[in-house]
Amino acid sequence: MTLRLAFMGSPDFAVPTLEAIVSAGHDVASVYSQPPRPAGRGKELRRTAVHEVAERYGIEVRTPLNFKAQADREAFAALKLDVAVVVAYGLLLPKAILDAPRLGCFNIHGSILPRWRGAAPIHRAVMAGDAITGVQVMKMDVGLDTGPVMLTATTPISEDDTTGDVHDRLCQLGATLMIEGLAALEAGPVQLVEQTEDGVTIASKVSPGEAKVDWSLPAADVASRIRGMSPFPGAWFEADGQRIKVLHAKAVAGEGAPGLVLDDELRVACGSGAVQLLRLQRAGKGQMTAVDFQRGAGLPRGAKLS
Repeated sequence: MTLRLAFMGSPDFAVPTLEAIVSAGHDVASVYSQPPRPAGRGKELRRTAVHEVAERYGIEVRTPLNFKAQADREAFAALKLDVAVVVAYGLLLPKAILDAPRLGCFNIHGSILPRWRGAAPIHRAVMAGDAITGVQVMKMDVGLDTGPVMLTATTPISEDDTTGDVHDRLCQLGATLMIEGLAALEAGPVQLVEQTEDGVTIASKVSPGEAKVDWSLPAADVASRIRGMSPFPGAWFEADGQRIKVLHAKAVAGEGAPGLVLDDELRVACGSGAVQLLRLQRAGKGQMTAVDFQRGAGLPRGAKLS
């Protein structure tokens, strides 16, 4: 038995789940994704990653701005779905949409709820120095990631992991978990566990102001924030009036005034301890290791970073 479903997702994170659903033989009646938007230097309209993949599979793609229009709600209901699968879609779904599929709407969320409800759970987990995270399949309700949980898979976050590393693991874990969840829904009924309200944290989007490195923080916090903003938006600091991104760092021993470059290997003093800068990028240039960065116009010992 296969399920008739709609897939609702937009970025790269959602692609493995869509591909796994198609491979499993489910009937994907339609894909919903964010509308094409201007991107790049030419500001040409660019379709989402999910949109591109869906078209390669020959699946109809719908791109409503929202579901306020009655026509969009009716068109969704007319699909006569068993279930909707939602992965990083980018829209809050109204109750009329949540209630339309026979079994409801099920979301893959990139954290262990109720920790990091919201838009940027992977960034926030890495930035906070969390030791573990994961993905969960939950049945959606009208709240912000407040629905009951069906399945969970976890992964550790090492001191070497960036948000990009964790993202890549979680999107594959999520795809596997959703296929397991759809099989359970086919067999039904499924057990859903209500979330506790203890330990709720909100994963708001990373703002541009957060990307500037604050050298006055303890070294472990500085390193976690740098790794948590890599590869996007990229933490940055200024040296000699130039903005430089730092995309990887680790906490190490060292002391000095916050922002002081302690040696030629790019150890930089923090509020307590120091961080070793490992991967950097100048404006308009590609990423490079600290060794290669120092071979060029690097940062001398004694330089003060702001």
